[in-house]
Amino acid sequence: MAKIGIEGTLTDVQQALQERGYEIVELRQENDAKGCDCCVVTGLDSNVMGMADSVIKGPVIEANGLTAEEICQEVENRIGK
Repeated sequence: MAKIGIEGTLTDVQQALQERGYEIVELRQENDAKGCDCCVVTGLDSNVMGMADSVIKGPVIEANGLTAEEICQEVENRIGK
């Protein structure tokens, strides 16, 4: 299953993705995103830890304004589940 990096404050999203079988990595520092297929961030910083352009090859999803269900759907759409 895909590995998803998630900011620690997004606990509802983390739980929802775990229930769908995703492996979750909490993003605490830049290197935590390495090897992730996708990352979910709060959107408070549009380029959190440089992830948008250098750390991961996969998509970075901004959670701002989205429900946990909407984020799960976005993850599945972006990584092709």
